[in-house]
Amino acid sequence: MPKRKDLNSILIIGSGPIIIGQACEFDYSGSQALRSLREDGIETILINSNPATIMTDPSMADHVYLLPLTTKSIIEVLKKHPNVDAVLPTMGGQTALNLCIEADDKGIWEDFGVEIIGVDINAINITEDREKFRELMLKIGIGMPPQASATSFLKGKEIAQEFGFPLVIRASYTLGGAGASIVYDPKDFDELLSRGLEVSPIHEVMIDKALMGWKEYELELLRDKNDNVVIICTIENMDPMGIHTGDSITVAPAMTLSDTAFQRMRDMAIKMMRSIGEFAGGCNVQFAVSPDEKEDIIAIEINPRVSRSSALASKATGYPIAKIASKLAIGYSLDELENQITKSTSALFEPTLDYVIVKIPRWNFDKFEGSDRTLGLQMKSVGEVMGIGRSFQEALHKATQSLEIKRNGLGADGKGYTNYDQIINKLTYASWDRVFVIYDAIQLGIPLSRIHEITKIDMWFLKQYEELHHLEMEISKYSVETVTKELLLEAKQKGFADRQIAYMLDCYESEVHKKRTQLGINRVYKLVDTCAAEFKAMTPYYYSTFEEEVETPDGSRYVANDSEVTDRKKIVVLGSGPNRIGQGIEFDYCCVHGVLAAAECGYETIMINCNPETVSTDFDTADKLYFEPVFWEHIYDIIRHEKPEGIIVQLGGQTALKLAEKLDRYGIKIIGTSFKSLDLAEDRGSFSKLLKANNIPYPQFGVAENADEALALADELNFPLLVRPSYVLGGQGMKIVINKEELE
Repeated sequence: MPKRKDLNSILIIGSGPIIIGQACEFDYSGSQALRSLREDGIETILINSNPATIMTDPSMADHVYLLPLTTKSIIEVLKKHPNVDAVLPTMGGQTALNLCIEADDKGIWEDFGVEIIGVDINAINITEDREKFRELMLKIGIGMPPQASATSFLKGKEIAQEFGFPLVIRASYTLGGAGASIVYDPKDFDELLSRGLEVSPIHEVMIDKALMGWKEYELELLRDKNDNVVIICTIENMDPMGIHTGDSITVAPAMTLSDTAFQRMRDMAIKMMRSIGEFAGGCNVQFAVSPDEKEDIIAIEINPRVSRSSALASKATGYPIAKIASKLAIGYSLDELENQITKSTSALFEPTLDYVIVKIPRWNFDKFEGSDRTLGLQMKSVGEVMGIGRSFQEALHKATQSLEIKRNGLGADGKGYTNYDQIINKLTYASWDRVFVIYDAIQLGIPLSRIHEITKIDMWFLKQYEELHHLEMEISKYSVETVTKELLLEAKQKGFADRQIAYMLDCYESEVHKKRTQLGINRVYKLVDTCAAEFKAMTPYYYSTFEEEVETPDGSRYVANDSEVTDRKKIVVLGSGPNRIGQGIEFDYCCVHGVLAAAECGYETIMINCNPETVSTDFDTADKLYFEPVFWEHIYDIIRHEKPEGIIVQLGGQTALKLAEKLDRYGIKIIGTSFKSLDLAEDRGSFSKLLKANNIPYPQFGVAENADEALALADELNFPLLVRPSYVLGGQGMKIVINKEELE
C-alpha cells in the first residue's frame, strides 16, 4: 500500500522537558520522524517545550512551536494551521500520549478534523488502563500475574488481604514507574497504596502478586496496514523482575531464553499488538519468564509508541524504528520500505545480530546526599551507555568503561569492595553498582550459587563473570615481558582494557599497548549491518573487537577490518557520553551541529560516542560512526586508524574535555580551543591567576592538592569556604563548608 495521498500536513507532539523515565531518546525518535515525513513532502508542524533538542532546530520541521504541552497550545497551533490532516503522538513518550488523550476527550481533534495516526485512542486507553489491559489479555489467552485493580484505598486493602505479600503496586497512566513499589511488609502497604492512587491521573492502581526471581524480556515490534508484523529486537534484562527496566542492565539479543520459549513469546507479542487496535506503527512489549525448565511466560505490559528501548533497539540493530514507524503511519507497508543499512533488502527483513550489546544505566546519586540508592520499580537512572562486542563479556566491559565513574572495567583496578557484609548487603538490596559488586563477590570467593540465590540473576551471566575473574587471576601470574600472546589476545577479546591488564601485570598502560602492538594484537572494526554480514552494508556504523590473524594460501597473515580509511581530510568529534545531571542533551545538540559544520567545510566527519539515546549516534549523522566508549584507549586506536586532521573536544562537555590533556601530550591536534586555553579556563588556580593578571575582581582563593594544604588555606582564608574541584560540570563535588570538621 503506497503512501496515503490525503495526508499532506502532520502535527508531531514532542516529549517536553527531560525527566527521569523520559530523556533524549524521544529527541532522537522525534528527529527521525520529522526527517522521515519531510522526505515524503509532508508539511511538518512540531510542538515541544524543550529548546535544548535537535528536533526543535528550525531546520528540522517546517514549523516549530516552543510552547507548553497543553491542549490550549494545541488549539493555538491548529488555528494557525487549519490544514493539518493528522497528529502523530507516538514520538513524544508518555507526555505526548497523555496530551493526545486529553485533546481527544475535549473533542479538539474532531473539531479541527485531525486524524490520529501511528496509534489509536482505543489502543492507548487499553494499554494505559491496567484493568482494561488485564481483561483483554485474559480474553485472548495471554497469561497475566494474579492481579486486581483498585480505585480506592478500601478496595486496595481487600486485594492485599486476598493475595498476601509480597505485592507489587503499579499506578495507571504514569511513566518511569512513578507510584510503583514492591511491598514486602504489611506495615508499609497503606502508605505506598495511598501514594500510588495519588500519582495516577485516574486514581487507579493495579496490585499484582510479586513475581520474585522471574526473568524479564522486552520485544520491539512494528506493524503495517497490511497486518504484517516484524520483531526488531529481543532484549533481556540481566536483573530479574522487581527492578524497573530503565534501571536494569540489559542485553541483546536475549542470552538465556530457549528457542522454543522465544517462539512462544514472539507469537504472544504479535497477538497482543494485533488485539489492541488496527493501527500501523510500533510497540514495546514486556514479558516475565519463570526461571525454571517450564519457562512459563506472562505479559507485563505493552506500550503502543516508541520508547526508551526503541532507541536502544535501533542502535543495537541498525534498524531505525522511529523512522520506519513514521513511514508506516502515513500508509507505507513494510515490504515497500528499504532496509536503511543494506539498501538491498526491505524493512520486512528482521535484523540478525552477530554481536552482543549491553546497556548499563547511569545514575547521579552523588548529586543528592542522603537519597535512597536502592533500585526498585521506580526508575532512578538519568542516562545510559551501550557497549557492542563480539561476546557478552566484551560488550559488558565496554559498557562499564563508558560510564565515566573512574572505573576501567570489571576488577583489576583495586577499587572494588572487600568487606563480606557490605557485598552481601549490596547484592541483597539491589544497588546501582551491582554490575561491579558481583565481580567483587566472586573475587572474595562467594560461590555463584550463593550470588544467584541472593540476586536471582541467571547462572549463565554469573558464569561469564567467573570466567573473567579466572582470566584475571591467570594473567596476574605473569609480567609484561612473559605474558603470552594467546593470553593477551584472550584478555582483549573479553574486553579488558590496557589499564586493567597493566594492573594485573604491574606495569604501565603504555607498556601493555606497546606489547600488544608488537604481537600484532590490534583493534579491528566491524559493521553493524542488521544481517550478520549476509548482505553488503552501505552505512559506516562500526564497533571494535579483536580477532586472530588469518593465514592466506600465500603465507601472508591478515585480520579482516571493515573500516576502510579514505584519503579525504577528516575531523573527529568526541561525544558527551551518558546523560547525567549537568551534562545532557544540550551537548549532543552541539556535537550534531559540529558534525554538520565540518561536513559543510568538506571534511569527512567521524563521530565517537557511546550513548544510544542520542541523535549523534544515529548512523547517518556523521560520515562514520564509531559506537565506542569515550575512553582513552578506544579514542587513541580510532585516531591511529583514521589519522584525522584534528579532533574537536569542546562540544562533548566534560567527557571530552577530560581527554584533552592526554590528546595534547600524544601530539594529536585539537581543533578549535587549544588544550592550553581549555586548561586555563578549567583549572581553578590558573583561571584565578588570569583574573589577577588582568585586574579583574575575584574572591580570595587558594589551591590545594592534599588535605594538609587545604587545612592550611582554611586558616588563611577564614570560613565559610566554597570547596570546588577543577574540570567538573554542574557543581560536581562542590560544597560550602563552615568549619574545619566539615572540611576534613
